[in-house]
Amino acid sequence: MGEISLTELEERAAAAGIDLSLIDIDSIKLPPGDDFGVISDDEDVYQEEQMDFDYGLGNTIVVDNLPVVPKEKFDKLEGVINKIYSQIGVIKEDGLWMPVDPGTHKTLGYCFIEYNTPQEAELAKEKTNGYKLDRAHIFAVNMIEDFNRFMKVPDEWAPPEIRPYVPGENLQHWLTDEKARDQFVIRAGSDTEVFWNDARHLKPDPVYKRAYWTESFVQWSPLGTYLATVHRQGAAVWGGDSTFNRLMRYAHPQVKFIDFSPGEKYLVTYSSHEPSNPRDANRVVINIFDVRTGKVMRDFKGSADEFSIGGAGGVAGVSWPVFRWGGGKDDKYFAKIGKNMISVYETESFSLVDKKSLKAENVMDFIWSPTDPIFALFVPELGGGNQPARVSLIQIPGKEELRQKNLFSVSDCKMYWQSNGDYLAVKVDRYTKTKKSTYTGFELFRIKERDIPIEVLELDNKNDKIIAFAWEPKGHRFAVVHGDSPRPDVSFYSMRTAHNTGRVSKLTTLKGKQANALFWSPSGRYLILAGLKGFNGQLEFYNVDELETMATAEHFMATDIEWDPTGR
Repeated sequence: MGEISLTELEERAAAAGIDLSLIDIDSIKLPPGDDFGVISDDEDVYQEEQMDFDYGLGNTIVVDNLPVVPKEKFDKLEGVINKIYSQIGVIKEDGLWMPVDPGTHKTLGYCFIEYNTPQEAELAKEKTNGYKLDRAHIFAVNMIEDFNRFMKVPDEWAPPEIRPYVPGENLQHWLTDEKARDQFVIRAGSDTEVFWNDARHLKPDPVYKRAYWTESFVQWSPLGTYLATVHRQGAAVWGGDSTFNRLMRYAHPQVKFIDFSPGEKYLVTYSSHEPSNPRDANRVVINIFDVRTGKVMRDFKGSADEFSIGGAGGVAGVSWPVFRWGGGKDDKYFAKIGKNMISVYETESFSLVDKKSLKAENVMDFIWSPTDPIFALFVPELGGGNQPARVSLIQIPGKEELRQKNLFSVSDCKMYWQSNGDYLAVKVDRYTKTKKSTYTGFELFRIKERDIPIEVLELDNKNDKIIAFAWEPKGHRFAVVHGDSPRPDVSFYSMRTAHNTGRVSKLTTLKGKQANALFWSPSGRYLILAGLKGFNGQLEFYNVDELETMATAEHFMATDIEWDPTGR
């Protein structure tokens, strides 16, 4: 609490209707302690922070197994160590200290190095632990903070205390709501609030509210079990039946982004740190935690360049999420794109499948099937068109190529999976013969059929520009917005109709719609044709079973649309 002046005190007292002249200030006794006995919500966090401040040694390393040398060789050894360690980061002035035995005047075989930042110290430990100076001297490098931890280990082993079993809360309790409603979260100012979505009432029904619940954003886990919050020290997940209790914390200082695996078993956290040399790239730290135990299963550290290849480009060149999860809700595999390769890891041991990455020259993009351990990858044309572009389907863990399609004169390519993994649509923009313009076609893969047949679909007017494409969730249909703004056309197609089970057929085309985006209901059948941003927020609700418009609405300047998970 800040100090306040006497005038302020008098004003506050007057506002509260208190006459200060009647109060004997000396008789007031405050409870002892800095907090006057009022424990803050964040007491445990505060104590952890205090521990860090007490040492302030997060940027110091200890290098052991150095040669033991007499006084005359001291400067030479110090020069060698300085040369090795100043390549990694900026050593503070007088930041290298090599103790000497006062009796023999020889060094003791270890030294302390203090860097400007903890990130540089971490990097030095990573890069030089196990470094071979010569046959007899292999460096053992530790953070000095770790020593404080090692020193606290008691000499005598004591069996761990067995805690009585306490049944956990039912984290799926919201699914038992009598009205089968869904919950949504809103942040405004410093408050974060969870509500029941009740379409029949004008006002939503509040569930839980908390001020300063997060320091940047909140995020639901994919199945709705947890609500995640983000703080300076890391992330946390909350859940429960009627209130939201903190279930677990994940320590990751300055975390910027988080991402859950589809089955909610793992949480990936990301941070980026400024280097002390402005010419270097930012340093990236990625942790993968077990959501239930809070244990770090694997971490990835490196320069931002190592994580910024491929993808649409997110913050500072890193496309988030860096790792994409495959194999459906089993959370068995995750992968990232690199230069000329895709690295696929399995969660049994958190190591590369087959101990090596999959080579794919110039690979631009890859995308997992939502349900099976299969991904599609796209490689552009190479050698000035001598080697065509291609789309391949790869099955994991064997890395077999299930199907590949060569594509010629390609300018761009985008891949779309249907939600059950039944179909893959590849939208291909190709150059005309003169190379002056492009036209678009679709390659449609039927994944679940024998030999994975591929069908080519071109629009009635193949020069139409494709503005949007979307599969019907859990269904066999897709919609395309095509033509010229401001009033393009919308066409609907089906991968199987009563007359045509094995061929794609067109259902209908709606002419001249004010739409540039498509949003299917999560349960299919209904679709919103939306004119977002520059299209003034025109919304048309369309029933694809009956091929008829149900309603139109307008939300001026709308930028985003999201269905509730029930599709109601």
